[in-house]
Amino acid sequence: MPAPFDKNDDSVVVVIGTGAGGGVLSNELAQRGVSVVALEAGGRHLPADYINDEWDSFGQLAWTDSRSTSGDWRVAKDFAGLPAWIVKSVGGSTVHWAGASLRFQDHEWKAASTYGKVQGANLLDWPIEAAEMAPWYEKAESKLGVTRTGDRAGLPGNNNFKVFEAGAKKLGYKKVHTGRMAINSAPYDDREACQQTGFCFQGCKWGAKWSSAYTDIPRGEATGNLEVREKAHVLRIEHDKAGKVSGVVYMDGDGNQQMQKAKAVCVAGNSIESPRLLLNSESSMFPDGLGNSSGQVGRNYMRHMTGSVYATFPKPVRMWRGTTMAGIISDEAKHDPSRGFVGGYEMETLGLGIPFMAAFLDPGGWGREFTSALDAYENMAGMWLVGEDMPQETNRITLNHDAKDQYGLPTPNVHFDDHPNDIAMRNHAYKQGTAVYEAVGATRTLPTPPYPSTHNLGTNRMSANPRDGVVNKWGQSHDVKNLFVSDGSQFTTGASENPTLTIVALAIRQADHLARELKAGNL
Repeated sequence: MPAPFDKNDDSVVVVIGTGAGGGVLSNELAQRGVSVVALEAGGRHLPADYINDEWDSFGQLAWTDSRSTSGDWRVAKDFAGLPAWIVKSVGGSTVHWAGASLRFQDHEWKAASTYGKVQGANLLDWPIEAAEMAPWYEKAESKLGVTRTGDRAGLPGNNNFKVFEAGAKKLGYKKVHTGRMAINSAPYDDREACQQTGFCFQGCKWGAKWSSAYTDIPRGEATGNLEVREKAHVLRIEHDKAGKVSGVVYMDGDGNQQMQKAKAVCVAGNSIESPRLLLNSESSMFPDGLGNSSGQVGRNYMRHMTGSVYATFPKPVRMWRGTTMAGIISDEAKHDPSRGFVGGYEMETLGLGIPFMAAFLDPGGWGREFTSALDAYENMAGMWLVGEDMPQETNRITLNHDAKDQYGLPTPNVHFDDHPNDIAMRNHAYKQGTAVYEAVGATRTLPTPPYPSTHNLGTNRMSANPRDGVVNKWGQSHDVKNLFVSDGSQFTTGASENPTLTIVALAIRQADHLARELKAGNL
């Protein structure tokens, strides 16, 4: 382990969060010789610690700090205190994620240009070209060991996938396979192959699934250039008289307030905590929050259009056997406005255990209709629907001054209203998901409402013009040149694909830029 850095050492880069953005960035900077202090609000759990039980694991890993919700979205009704299902632990939500690793399609970098004017949507083109991202995607796929890329074989299909694939082919879908997954189909990069035990969401006990918790973080630490401080909950970011960030104030695990000085600060706490931190870091120079001269901090919150379809069959499927996400249909991910909406969606297999199935199938439901569905659990197959939702300025993270957290700070409120495009897409996805299962003899289909999402995007978005967003094409604050955003909150639009691969690719790219800027003395 590296010797700890002095809290008055103002040559270090402070990274807040250790997930797909912060964990990768910390390691990439450390490998380039940059001194990094990474602050993680949670503790450290490694594969031996993960609990193969849905509820106990949730208690071990989930971010359950107080939050409130508002808006017309279904999650506000069903899960008012848990708008998002993310992790509070070293590794962040890379501990919990399913592993799906898909590149954006070229047109999705330019949603405003491609889709045209969509009433009520705050669409904007990314300030990045698709071609520019290709080499960074390749580096990310190699880091994660993504199957079906770089000569890595796909994973085997479980029963849940076989039912899904057979239905897809009957409907004429062509783009269906076991997915591009950051789960080893064979030993790779000192990690063993997937054992198909099914607890992917609870942390992979085999280490077959990539997570920054047991790859990037320990490798960064091994260089001597990275120190990870766990149970370090950041309260605010400080700046000097010139308006440059100068350090970070946090509470340590013993409840003592600490201050770490910094040469630069990179915020990677997810799309709820990152804007909340900037808003809580207001000052006389930044009265609306740090880096918020545009008023865009917290706005344009996206979480992907989501929902699920489950179906029961005459014979057992046992969907819980094998990887949680075992296959993807991508035919509907295209942009085809003749369907009644812009953008597209993926259909991805999803096998939940009985506890989560009971919680998510029909939240608050009971009675014969509900219990008979659970009775048929062994014969059930399931999928998750995930598509591009529209950024809206009014969908946003704000500070709830009526509710304080354990440190006395205002808690975040997550406001979300479905855009008509999201609703049209979800209805189409429910219809097609149902058709996939009916094509292979489903006895009953069960569309389910959206879950608390792990795909939280926007809120500190990239923009070419400072008035339209929070950061530039490098994730660098338009207002404060040594402040960076390094997580999914920098997404300009959401695309239809799961975001982790893109977050990782952007983090590698940002590390390259940041190290260059530090060397040149520009920060």
